Amino acid sequence: MAELTIGEVAKRAGVHVETLRYYERRGLVEEPPRAPSNYRAYPVETVHRVRFIKRAQELGFSLDEINDLLSLRAAPKARCADVRRRAEAKLDDIDEKMRTLRRMKKALAGLVAQCSGRGPVTDCPILEAIDQQAAE
Repeated sequence: MAELTIGEVAKRAGVHVETLRYYERRGLVEEPPRAPSNYRAYPVETVHRVRFIKRAQELGFSLDEINDLLSLRAAPKARCADVRRRAEAKLDDIDEKMRTLRRMKKALAGLVAQCSGRGPVTDCPILEAIDQQAAE
């Protein structure tokens, strides 16, 4: 069985060594045994696992949610429906974030439209509006 150093795993997976160590501390990647040279000897499968974690992060899953997905994968009685429910929940979260971002964009665009960009900063309508909201 081929074994890799932490640097080799990180390079193949496209992450920093510190990211890999962080995943170990979070329990997403098992800390491997040490080789006789005292280096960590990672199984090649670790590269696939780290790539899975990174891809799941790109899809918006948190590390806790990814740990849950990985646990499902290892659970003999888990069903595809279990994973689907989590993915649907993530879609709902993303939809809510998008609605929030649209509201933020609309509010900020209105503030920008009120500001000519001229004059002293003390008369800036954007800062005045933020101050008014902060005072409420």
